[in-house]
Amino acid sequence: MTSAALWTLEAMADAMGAERQGALPASIRGISIDSRTIAPGEAFFAIADRRDGHDFVSAALAAHAGLAVVAAERRTQFADDVPLLVVPDVLAGLRALAAAARARTTAKVIGVTGSVGKTGTKEALRLALSSDGKTHASAASYNNHWGVPLSLARCPADARYAVLEMGMNHAGEIAPLTRLARPHIALITTIAPVHLEFFGSLAKIAAAKAEIFLGVEPGGAAVLNRDIAQFAELKRRAAAAGVARVVSFGEHAKAHARLLKYALQPHCSTVAARIFDTELTYKIGAPGRHLVDNSLAVLATAVLAGADLALAALALTAFKAVAGRGAPIEIEVSGGQALVIDESYNANPASVAAALALLGQAKIGPRGRRIAVLGDMLELGAKGPALHRALLKPVIDNAVDLVFCCGPLMRHLWQALPPSRRGSCAQDAVALEAHVVAALRAGDVVMVKGSLGSRMGPIVKALQRAYPQAPSVDDRSRESAAAQG
Repeated sequence: MTSAALWTLEAMADAMGAERQGALPASIRGISIDSRTIAPGEAFFAIADRRDGHDFVSAALAAHAGLAVVAAERRTQFADDVPLLVVPDVLAGLRALAAAARARTTAKVIGVTGSVGKTGTKEALRLALSSDGKTHASAASYNNHWGVPLSLARCPADARYAVLEMGMNHAGEIAPLTRLARPHIALITTIAPVHLEFFGSLAKIAAAKAEIFLGVEPGGAAVLNRDIAQFAELKRRAAAAGVARVVSFGEHAKAHARLLKYALQPHCSTVAARIFDTELTYKIGAPGRHLVDNSLAVLATAVLAGADLALAALALTAFKAVAGRGAPIEIEVSGGQALVIDESYNANPASVAAALALLGQAKIGPRGRRIAVLGDMLELGAKGPALHRALLKPVIDNAVDLVFCCGPLMRHLWQALPPSRRGSCAQDAVALEAHVVAALRAGDVVMVKGSLGSRMGPIVKALQRAYPQAPSVDDRSRESAAAQG
C-alpha cells in the first residue's frame, strides 16, 4: 500500500457509519484483512471468511495497525482503549467504504472477468495503464464478495485507472460486484467449461459472466472475444444491459483488435496486430498463445480508457508470469539444469490445454523431456471423466513425453495414455511428490498444473527443496553485461 494517507479517519468513519473507540489516528495508510502481512498504519478489517478476523485483531494491532474495524456484537471482547471503528457488520462496512471510494474516484474503472485468464489480463492491464498514469489494480486474485470491495476501498483518490477482477462459481455472484464497481469498461476474456458442475452448460456460464454488463456506466463499453462461440450472445446481453459500445478482439477479420501474426518463443512472444486503425508489433515478456490473445484485449481496453497505445504495448515487454500461473523456475539437477513451469494455482480444461501448449513450445535440452504433472480438474460434474480423457489430444499434439497423474479424475487420462508416456499415477499429490522429484534429469521441462483442491503447489515446492535454484535468464543477462562492462 502507499505510504500516503489512503483515507482520513473522518471520511472512513462517515462512509461506514462507524462508532469510534480509543486513540484513533487521523488517517490510515492502507487496508488489510490479514494480520500476518499488515503494515504499520493500516486499518485491519475483521471480516469472517474461512476464519473470523476478530480472533486476529490483537495480532494486527501488535503489528502496529492504526486501527481495527470490528462488529458491534464483538466489541466487548476488546478493552476500551483499543483503537476501533465499530460497525454493525464488518463486510457490509467494507462494501460501504468501497462505494465511497467509487464515488470519490475520477479513475477510469475497468472490470475484468472470464472463465480463464482473468488475473493475467488484470496484471497486463496494470502494466499497460501504468505507463500512462497512476494505476490501481486488485491484488492477487481478490475477485469475490470480499475481494472486490477490498480492492475498491484500497483505490487511491488520485488514481487515473482502476482495474478490478471479478470472479464467480455460481450465477448471481458477479451482479452485485459490478454494481458496486460501476466499471466504464467490462472485459470478458473467454468462456470455457469452468465450474461446469454448478452450471451444466457453457451457455449458462456465459450468462453468468455477462452479469458484469449490469454495472457498466452509461456510455461505457464491453470488450469481448470475437473468436468464441458465445460472442454473439454476449454482445446481445451487453446491448440488453444498455452497454453503449461493444469492442471485439481476436483473429476474426472483423475484430477491432485483430491478431495478424505471432511468434511464440521459449521466454516471450512477439505479436503483430491491428488495434482499431493502428498496426503495431510488440513483445510480451512471457510465453503462451493465451497471453497473445489476451494482449489484444488489453490494448483495446487501454485505448478505450484513453491511454497511449504505443506506451501500453511497449509496457507488455515487462510482463512476467507469476507463481502458480506459468512462472518459470530454473533448477540445478545432476548434469545440468531443468525448468519447472509453475501452473499450480488452478485448473480447468481450457487452462490445462493452454498450459500443455506452453509446455510444448518450451525448449528442452539434448536429452531432455517435456513432462506434465497434472492434478484433478474439479467442479466439472458428470462430464469430468470425459474432459480428463480428452486431455490426451493436447498431450500428444504438444509432444509431451511423460505424464504424471494425480487424483481419481486424472486416472481417466492415465488410462488413455500410451504406456510410453506414463510417468506415475497416485491418488493424491503427497503420494506423487517423490516420483516426480526422482524422475527429473538435465534438460527436462516439467509443468505442474491442477485445481486448487488437488494441492499441486506443494509438488513445485518439493522440487525447489530437492534441487537448488539456478540463476534466471534475467540474472544471467545481468551477470553477462556486468562481466563485459
